[in-house]
Amino acid sequence: MSNQEVIKRQVVVVGAGPIGLTAALALRHLGLPAAVIEAEPEDRLRPGSRAIFFHNATLKHLEEISPGAGFAFARGGIVWPVKRTLWRGKQVYFKKYGTPKPDVLPPFTSLPQVEAERILLQACVDAGVEFTWNTPIASVESDDSGVTLHAENGSVWRADYVVGADGARSSVRRAAGITMEGPRIQDTFVVVDVKEDPQHPLPLERVFHYQHPAMGGRNVLFVPFAGGWRVDLQLFEGDDVEEYGSEDGVRKWIPKVMDAKYADRISWVSTYQFLQVVARSFTDENRRIVLAGEAAHLFAPFGARGMNSGVPDAIMAAKGICAAIQAENAEQARKAIDEVAEERRAAACYNRDCAGIALHHIQGNKPGINLKRRMAAILAPHFTRFGRWLDEGPYGPRTGPSLKTKY
Repeated sequence: MSNQEVIKRQVVVVGAGPIGLTAALALRHLGLPAAVIEAEPEDRLRPGSRAIFFHNATLKHLEEISPGAGFAFARGGIVWPVKRTLWRGKQVYFKKYGTPKPDVLPPFTSLPQVEAERILLQACVDAGVEFTWNTPIASVESDDSGVTLHAENGSVWRADYVVGADGARSSVRRAAGITMEGPRIQDTFVVVDVKEDPQHPLPLERVFHYQHPAMGGRNVLFVPFAGGWRVDLQLFEGDDVEEYGSEDGVRKWIPKVMDAKYADRISWVSTYQFLQVVARSFTDENRRIVLAGEAAHLFAPFGARGMNSGVPDAIMAAKGICAAIQAENAEQARKAIDEVAEERRAAACYNRDCAGIALHHIQGNKPGINLKRRMAAILAPHFTRFGRWLDEGPYGPRTGPSLKTKY
């Protein structure tokens, strides 16, 4: 292929992560061709602590654009039947979920992102999505009639519209000159994935510890997923991150909160100071690029809002592009993109604020929130609503017509 050859496609999706794959499926569902360009090779390893929790709304979205995908997520993941919250070692809340019916999408499913991507990739292949792997994008230029993408290997692509789903370091977003707005939280979190012992597994329970006694009062969260556990340790300001966040450090403290055998079953360790940022705009000045997922927003993980808002980002991007392609004139086309970009940016700002409220609820150290938590813990054995407040806080999944697009 010569450097001057231009590959023309109607819509290009940049990024073959779960959000890019969802965008491609949504485009195919709407009858549009979809071409995905991914910087990494198809057999790439995807290390790290990534999304594991998918809301019912997300499963429904996926089922709508690719019948069978939502149920494939449900079958591949687990629905933990119990969640518990403890305050300084004493249980303050307990909830048991009913057994999901096999023909109904569950309230959530918990599975590793690598499995989610495998399911979505197969659905894309079955739907006729075109893939180009191992092709990093070097530059992106948009104008009134479309977008030109220059790849590092010298290939040049021209598309009417582009979905930028290429993650937190999005080359599409940077090339479009779109900045991210918002703070980095000060608290550091250690996120550990451990493999389950299939011969002697732990009970499937989501357990949150406020001020775990064995960890010097630090908060600890346990979330099971298919094949393992996610353990989050929330450090104090001034903690030595290396002491708790190195693999050697984790091996020392994991036996304090789990069976000691899990110290030898660690699959990944990450440390984070989470960003709370949203793109200034979800589209470029020419209304030819639409951002989705982490290319458009990064949240602290409370409420599992990142992935679960990225999926509707991708679906709405596809719908907006479809409407723009079918528009009678350029003004209507621009309006179709603007409406989608504004709606999803509003949703992202909402979710960022909710994640911030959640952080304050569980980790805030101001006298007011400390007093509220202590009083709720004292009253929880006598009044369930106080235990539920400690467990769910003001940040759990919202339902209702006015908030139906927030995820």
